[in-house]
Amino acid sequence: MSQTDLQTELPLPTARGIPLRHGDFETLPEALDYAALAETGFNYFDGKAALKSKLSYKDLHEQAVAMAKRLVPFAEKNARIGIAAVSSPEFAIMFFACQYAGVVAAPVPLPVTLGGRSSYERQLQRMADTGDFHALFTPASMEPIMRSALNDQAIPVLTFAEVGELPQGDKLRPFGKDDLCYIQYSSGSSSSPKGIIGTQASVTANCLAISKHGMNITEKDRATSWLPLYHDMGLIGFMIAPLVSQLTVDFIDPQDFTRRPITWLQVISDNEGTMSYSPTFGYELCVRRWRNDRKLDLSSWRAAGIGGDMVRPEPLTAFEELFGDMGFAPGAFTPSYGLAETTLAATFSPAGQGLLKHTIDMARYTRTSEAVEASDVTREEDRRTFVACGKVLPDHEVQIRDFDENILGEKQVGRVCLRGPSVSPGYFRNTQATEAAFYKDGWLDTGDAGYWLEDQLVVTGRFKDLILWHGRNIWPQDIEWAAQAAAPQRGGRACAFAIGGAGDEKDIMLLLECRTRDQKVLEEIYATVMAAIRLEVGVPVRLMLVPKSTMIITSSGKLSRARVKAKFLAGGIIDLQAENTLRVVKDSGETA
Repeated sequence: MSQTDLQTELPLPTARGIPLRHGDFETLPEALDYAALAETGFNYFDGKAALKSKLSYKDLHEQAVAMAKRLVPFAEKNARIGIAAVSSPEFAIMFFACQYAGVVAAPVPLPVTLGGRSSYERQLQRMADTGDFHALFTPASMEPIMRSALNDQAIPVLTFAEVGELPQGDKLRPFGKDDLCYIQYSSGSSSSPKGIIGTQASVTANCLAISKHGMNITEKDRATSWLPLYHDMGLIGFMIAPLVSQLTVDFIDPQDFTRRPITWLQVISDNEGTMSYSPTFGYELCVRRWRNDRKLDLSSWRAAGIGGDMVRPEPLTAFEELFGDMGFAPGAFTPSYGLAETTLAATFSPAGQGLLKHTIDMARYTRTSEAVEASDVTREEDRRTFVACGKVLPDHEVQIRDFDENILGEKQVGRVCLRGPSVSPGYFRNTQATEAAFYKDGWLDTGDAGYWLEDQLVVTGRFKDLILWHGRNIWPQDIEWAAQAAAPQRGGRACAFAIGGAGDEKDIMLLLECRTRDQKVLEEIYATVMAAIRLEVGVPVRLMLVPKSTMIITSSGKLSRARVKAKFLAGGIIDLQAENTLRVVKDSGETA
């Protein structure tokens, strides 16, 4: 279909034309068989909110089944197929073709998401090696870098067009309810990425819980997403779960969102989207880039989800205030919590609740691991506001435990542990990592810290990122957020981590991206940020101002502190205030 034809066509509708089923299917092939009877499906928009292409569930079913008949002779059952997770109809077709052919799809990130080319090739090599890929499917535009990465591994790299030319058989081999579904790679690992196993049972259980209980999907709902499809929030939340509930989705490419974030809001406005998710930084980016150059109507947006990273109330409040005049409802924000090891979601805030904030005394928190409310006598610098991430999904359990496996009560901070039908059986061919996180009785240690606020979960950070300094527990997020708040116009991402010796010999390093190279302005930023850190956090830091795009971001959009630290220790960070712009760390006592 030509672009001219598309301009005269309407996107796929919200109305299904068939009764809504809330994901009560045993397999994804069964779910698509039913969705194919509907009028709904996937729409793909460009960076200016114009319709590029569309794929009804009927067409997806037809093309996926035809492609599956080519994959059955091509690969044995349960063979792993890497698929470049582009936001296009081809990815959806390839993914569901794997479901009908009984081969395991392994969505892989795109070259633009993991830093430079060499870094991307190393990550792709590790994924292909740990997943023992039978082949990798890619758009033609990405074929050269994919071939280069896998040159030494004898893994066939086929373009989507070449896959469509494979010899066609006459048989299907659809996955059954006890079979696998996909492998989703963990983001942010500085070593070999872990392949999280998704089964038909775990995926359909989570989709049912999301559709029926978490999001309470109705006949009038319509989803909008810019999230990457190699991450669980994009793959499950906005491709698989909507299909399992026959919901239309309006997609925007993640790169288009980064360049023009207001396009996301424009698509919601134009098509009366009712639900869309983003990490906190997505809402923050919209506030920064708003130019008051168009009219938006966001009154249809009933569920503005927040997930994928720590929920920060300040940027969300700014979004709420700015776009409230355009119909964005105060109670639309829907914080939630989950991780790929539980397929996607574990908790959801009740509909209409909005941001349930809890301000605690951090001095008391660091001494006793108790989340006690701040009082009138709590110093301003000791106040910290968290946001509740909602209630546990039905048929799932959450416990807060200490390191001796004791179950903790309300407002006692400990390890967040999960159990339920959505939990993965573990990591693909990685027994050591599986045994470290998954207990034999079905419980998963998430690695996150949190506490109960009545019957809602509050997440406070990752235990592995915690900095122990002079008897205090320092959360790097506190340092980073204080730095960003002190330089909101000229500053970008921040990263804090410990370097040097053991215990009290450690130094705390803080890197802050700056959108200027003017030395006078940099001096002002340096002084302002250092003063803010002393006042709000009360710990000494070594501050380095660095260029934009210095930070290493995971495929899900999170900051990878471990990889930024390794880059710093290797001397790969540019200091904007130094005469010699490439500073090599000396006398740190560490190596990369």
